[in-house]
Amino acid sequence: MLLLVKSGGEKAVAEWQACFRKADPRIEVRSWADPSVDPADVRYVMVWEPEAGRFPAMSGLRAVFSSAAGVDHITCVPDWPRHLPLIRMGGEETAQRMGEYIAWACLTLLRETRVFALAQAERCWANRESPFSARQRTIGIMGLGNLGQAAARMLQGLNFTVRGWSRGRKDIPGVRSFAGAEELPEFLAGTDILVSLLPSTPETTGLIDAALLARLPAGAGLVSAGRGQHVVEPDLIAALDSGHLSGAVMDVFATEPLPPESPLWTHPKVTVTPHVASQATRQDRAAYVAQAIAAQEAGLPLPNVYDPERGY
Repeated sequence: MLLLVKSGGEKAVAEWQACFRKADPRIEVRSWADPSVDPADVRYVMVWEPEAGRFPAMSGLRAVFSSAAGVDHITCVPDWPRHLPLIRMGGEETAQRMGEYIAWACLTLLRETRVFALAQAERCWANRESPFSARQRTIGIMGLGNLGQAAARMLQGLNFTVRGWSRGRKDIPGVRSFAGAEELPEFLAGTDILVSLLPSTPETTGLIDAALLARLPAGAGLVSAGRGQHVVEPDLIAALDSGHLSGAVMDVFATEPLPPESPLWTHPKVTVTPHVASQATRQDRAAYVAQAIAAQEAGLPLPNVYDPERGY
């Protein structure tokens, strides 16, 4: 079973090969850029930002794997094979890591650790009291899929009150569910820290703009770990500068890598991380893909298959 990999560059290919040998030695891993590979022999690909023109020649292709949770970097390619399963990266480790990241980010905003980081750089003893504990803050998660639910469980363990918003209503123990555009204002009005974990769809692009941020309570915070296209970055900066928002933790951006000239790098109320929120180890991702390939070969249901009709 020949698998082409495009994730992490050519220097990562040897590590991917070792990981897949451990996960399932039947899977032969070659580089996406290997000129000796006959495209007709390729059965699976695991890719990040594949270029156009490669997929049509892969006549034996059975499924496409994203090396990350998102798939918009594949669906933007004009000739991606829409008739085949497109599988988002998932698994317990991916959900665990996203939950950890969201918990950390919310605690970062709760305890205003950006202030201490800036003070440390200046060797300044910036002693200050935190005005709230987790018991007194409500986290609102936009997007209640597997990753959002994992984050909700961890936040509940920290004694945050958790609410969620999605297109359809969800039944999650201890989490008040809001659904649809008509319930979004009420969801936002009671949210102290907004967490964005929505998929990338035409409806969610630019959703977190000045109008939406204005519906949050004064002093609210933002955690953006879904897709960079959700947040209108100039509107976010304006809300931070005005004091309406107290801080933001940003892991995804409209342009990645984040350009050096972006004001988000140096904004005193913004913590920047380089799109690492749910990134599992290569061994974990190889195991997930190997299990899905085994399911495909056996004619069993596949996990996390992208639905073009729903856009996620």
